[in-house]
Amino acid sequence: MPHALFGPEVRLMLEGNHLEEMKVFLGDLHPATIAETLSDELTVEQTWKFLENTGLRNQAAIFEYFPIDWQIRMAEGAGKERMAHLIEKMSHDDRVDLMRRLSPRVVENLLRLVDEADRRDIATLVRQDPETAGGLMTTDYAWLPQNLSATEALERLRVQAPESETIYYIFILDEQRRLLGVLSLRNLILAPRHALVKDLMETQFVSARVEDDKNVAADLIARYDLLALPVVDESGRLVGIVTHDDVIDLVVQEATEDAHKMGGVGPLAENYMEAGFFTVWRKRAFWLSCLFGAELFTFTAMASFDDELKKITVLAFFIPLCISTGGNSGSQAATLITRAMALGQVKVKEWRRILVHELLMGIALGAALGGIGFIRGAMTSEGLREGLPWHTLGWIIASSVMCICIWGTLVGSMLPIVFKRVGVDPGIASSPFVATFVDVTGIVIFFSFAKVFATFPPM
Repeated sequence: MPHALFGPEVRLMLEGNHLEEMKVFLGDLHPATIAETLSDELTVEQTWKFLENTGLRNQAAIFEYFPIDWQIRMAEGAGKERMAHLIEKMSHDDRVDLMRRLSPRVVENLLRLVDEADRRDIATLVRQDPETAGGLMTTDYAWLPQNLSATEALERLRVQAPESETIYYIFILDEQRRLLGVLSLRNLILAPRHALVKDLMETQFVSARVEDDKNVAADLIARYDLLALPVVDESGRLVGIVTHDDVIDLVVQEATEDAHKMGGVGPLAENYMEAGFFTVWRKRAFWLSCLFGAELFTFTAMASFDDELKKITVLAFFIPLCISTGGNSGSQAATLITRAMALGQVKVKEWRRILVHELLMGIALGAALGGIGFIRGAMTSEGLREGLPWHTLGWIIASSVMCICIWGTLVGSMLPIVFKRVGVDPGIASSPFVATFVDVTGIVIFFSFAKVFATFPPM
């Protein structure tokens, strides 16, 4: 890890006040490496002292790579003027993310010292819903009017480039800032010098509305392999862009939340080691309590078959085997369907097709597992069977395993769709939830077959 390599050097440079070495360190390494090293090895005050040895723009670049909780601590602990100047140099979307997490008092004090143009930009972005494309976008983009020549356009971009987050795409606007087309920097550079921008731009482009869900913007960028996606208002005016790096952050965040939910844990906004003990306990205890309460129904289910269990005690040895079959098959199906819905591969309206597919899959899987279960049941020693014929026990296990597997597969595939239909995150219908539900019903299926076969043993 970077901090393991540079950590001791960073502390020695700071303690010895080696200014030139600190300048070289801050100037030569990638901002992400610097941020990780400083946040792991130094305190907030030491980090600010270290950063004083580089320019303000580089400070901002490094600051953006600090974990958000570290950014908050630095913003609240720094001199207001120093932080205000840093905010002016930050990426527009990153500084708004920071502002949303700072206390209102700190934000108010900082904004008083920020340039008026930046203050208006921050206010505009803060008003956007964080869950929409508008909340994900930046207003830092390169644009041109349509009547410039290629040479004039390049000259204009040289002025804009230092202040723009990305210039891979240039957005062509009219006087009302309506989006007319998109021009790639590559095509502009390769174009004849006197070619007009309006003849070079692509008029068939993909865009998102400012009120669209942020996942819509992410899907568009992934589907069309874009580096940036324009975001327009209801009149077609360009209000910002969503860049690929922000989409990567969103995808990681969404995948992390889904993974947490699929593990029966409330999503953590912080890093695992940086989250408070009580916060982690609360998020884990809530779901464990819900699942534990649901599992208590297995006691009720088993109690209702107490007579069968007393007559054929060997059945108790196979309870974990049969129940785990339903949980495993259900978890498989839930994971596949939840992920397929997240990627847009299946939709709620296709539930009948999914149901038929998973029913056939459940039968095929159940037959394979049931065959294994029959062999294991038939191989049980006569002393444990207590007079129960070997083929009867085999059929009890085989039939139960097959039906439980089919049932678990159907439940696992349909629950995410039901949850999605009623507006609940399908990730909740995940491994622990499905396994708990199928455990209870699996007990009923298992003992029902035991009761039938014990009463009418197969020939």
